[in-house]
Amino acid sequence: MRLDRPALHTRSGSELDVQYGPDSLTARGLALGVPNTGEAGEFPFTRGIDPAGYRDKPWIIGQYAGFGSPSEANARLRALLAQGQTGFSVALDLPTQMGLDSDHPLSIGEVGKVGVAIDTVDDIEALFEGIDLAAIRQIRTTANAIGPIWLALITVMAERRGIAPNDIAILIQNDILKEYFARGTFFLPPRPAVGLVVDTIEYCAENFPNWTPVAISGYHIREAGASAAQEIAFSFANGLTYCREAVARGLNIDSFAPSLFTFLSSGTDVLEEVAKFRAARSVWVESMAQLGAVDPRSQALSIFAFTAGSSLTAQQPMNNVARVTGAALSAVLGGCQTLHTAAYDEALGTPTASSAELALRIQQLILHEFGVAGTVDPLGGSWAIESLTADLRSQIYAQLEQVEAEGGAIECVESGWFSQQISDQAYSDMQAVDLGERVVVGVNSYMDSSSDFEIKAFRGDPEAEQQQRERLAEVRRTRSGSDVLSALGEVRSAAAEGRNSVPAIIAAVRERASVGEICDVLREVHGTYRPPTMI
Repeated sequence: MRLDRPALHTRSGSELDVQYGPDSLTARGLALGVPNTGEAGEFPFTRGIDPAGYRDKPWIIGQYAGFGSPSEANARLRALLAQGQTGFSVALDLPTQMGLDSDHPLSIGEVGKVGVAIDTVDDIEALFEGIDLAAIRQIRTTANAIGPIWLALITVMAERRGIAPNDIAILIQNDILKEYFARGTFFLPPRPAVGLVVDTIEYCAENFPNWTPVAISGYHIREAGASAAQEIAFSFANGLTYCREAVARGLNIDSFAPSLFTFLSSGTDVLEEVAKFRAARSVWVESMAQLGAVDPRSQALSIFAFTAGSSLTAQQPMNNVARVTGAALSAVLGGCQTLHTAAYDEALGTPTASSAELALRIQQLILHEFGVAGTVDPLGGSWAIESLTADLRSQIYAQLEQVEAEGGAIECVESGWFSQQISDQAYSDMQAVDLGERVVVGVNSYMDSSSDFEIKAFRGDPEAEQQQRERLAEVRRTRSGSDVLSALGEVRSAAAEGRNSVPAIIAAVRERASVGEICDVLREVHGTYRPPTMI
């Protein structure tokens, strides 16, 4: 019996049935039961990429951390590792992400503010001092515009330590296309910037096969306002662009696709989020098949989930603990491989040490006390979940077709189409909150915050910026200026001639060239980019 009630929708606007049942599946062309989705660890990987789920090994508990100087960030990373973290993401400050040194005029006031400042390989050594990198399950960073440079920094640091770089589990985000319409840390035009991404893929495939050269990032697309289907479709369109460019260089798709990750948002709309992860895996399978992948590892999509920062509120911030818990549970039920949980005070600034530890504890509670890690795909077979998975698959394919109709991902960046689509969706979502159609507790409802709980926002060392500039000045004073200029000349030649830039960048980093100096050479060769203005 169907109940006559007003329509409800998921966060992304998909209408929810009042009840789901067997007829919900048949109406979507699905057979009863779960034969359409196969088994976990098998094609089409809808139910997960590991037949044992988290029984063999839990997801990687990886927190995003970094602020101030390399030594300050090192202390925070070591503290989290001591509390049971098994992987970490290095947050870089905006100057580093934009290819600017700490002593650049545009860096004033931003050094070490939203992440750690990294200028040279000396900083990388200080960042990882005392940390056994080979014992960490995954080391990630938000190096998008500077992916090859991050590769070079890690490589040279490993050489100095006398360890093989391929023995370290490195994941480089290195997804530049989403930066142009969802995040903003870019400086080169899109096409040469994509070339640097592919340089990194090619170099890792040939030298560091254990590294992940790209994490195809839907997270920032979703944070910018995209729907669940747009998050997957737009990020996959970007990722497939990198894959096609790598194949065009002569790489076999199976030589690098097994190492790829996708980086996705996990929000509080539990049913939609679980279905999104499941739908994403099945769409990726078919995308890889189109590129000729035959290795099942290429088709099995690894997911790094990050609880949605956009769901956090500055109002009644302790509510964010529940939001993060729900979002983390969504990711686990959806079968992620790596998970980051946001801290409740991130809407106010850089997390404090205590809030970062609580965020870590949320993952440990879910793993050990919630009872959801003992079986793979625990919601598989649910009429609602299977129906929503099918609905999202259809929506993702529809969005991918639109991207292709617009000429592909790079064209969608250059024309501003991606930006317009996300802007429209974000405006619609904002209207829903403003009109009270979507309830946000503490923001547009239940706004009585009569609590004496006080949030103590994190405050960094005010002297850290000047100290970082002094460290950089010392590097410039003690290195060989002529050797640096020679090495930068090789970077310039590689960029101008269209050769893979990574070997030249590694050589420049060995001479202690700075991030900004290397990026200035790339700017000189390729120019800079101003995105189209949307009206």
